[in-house]
Amino acid sequence: MDATAAGAETVFSPDTDSLAFRRALGSFATGVTIVTAPGPDGPVGITANSFASVSLDPPLVLWSPAKASRRFDYFATAPHFAIHVLGAGDHAICEGFSRAHSAFDALDWSENAHGVPLIHGVAARFECTLEASHDAGDHLIIVGRVTRVAHDPQAPLVFHAGQFGGFAPRG
Repeated sequence: MDATAAGAETVFSPDTDSLAFRRALGSFATGVTIVTAPGPDGPVGITANSFASVSLDPPLVLWSPAKASRRFDYFATAPHFAIHVLGAGDHAICEGFSRAHSAFDALDWSENAHGVPLIHGVAARFECTLEASHDAGDHLIIVGRVTRVAHDPQAPLVFHAGQFGGFAPRG
């Protein structure tokens, strides 16, 4: 690493210092989502903060599951899925999907016509049909065409520098 004259700024190559690269990426605050799909043995879900809007016309969003995830194959091949944006009070939902396959047991949820699990009471939910997928290193970029939306305006759950928090609007 090379320290620069600008305070504590550090310049480095992400190819040689992957931990520092990960810490730098953690500087970007993100929302937190749960992505769900039908699985062969019941519903599956995964926590993801790699979610973004792509297009309003047509309505497209994307997310990026890690190839190393035990649940990767369910999502890489799912023709239909739902992305749930978590509210500030949904930390327990996030924790449940980070750890257990049985996280649905504690939730209010139903299935849509494609068998996709839909979690109720979240800040927003985007029901999607697979539009495209693109290889991206150790992740896969999945683009979904949004077919239906549910929205309950509430403060978001935020992830920054490895920690969960909330959003405080400027006064």
